Amino acid sequence: MNPRLKSALLWGAVGAMAFLVLLQGYALVVEPLVSIGAGVVIAVCVGTATGIGAYVLEHRLAARATARVDSEPSSDGKSKS
Repeated sequence: MNPRLKSALLWGAVGAMAFLVLLQGYALVVEPLVSIGAGVVIAVCVGTATGIGAYVLEHRLAARATARVDSEPSSDGKSKS
């Protein structure tokens, strides 16, 4: 499996589980917002959106970070403070 695809799928799983945890926490503190089935459907949508976003943006963010590191002037070891 392509590492980029694997990373996006894992981020999607993290997004879906994070949504379910937040939904459960809200249900414990206040009251359930939606039924269990609706919560799972929403979590699948959140996970899908997270995975797609990770797949599209991960390469761009990595390239931007690499360009930023390459363009910074080299440090001479002296502190600026």
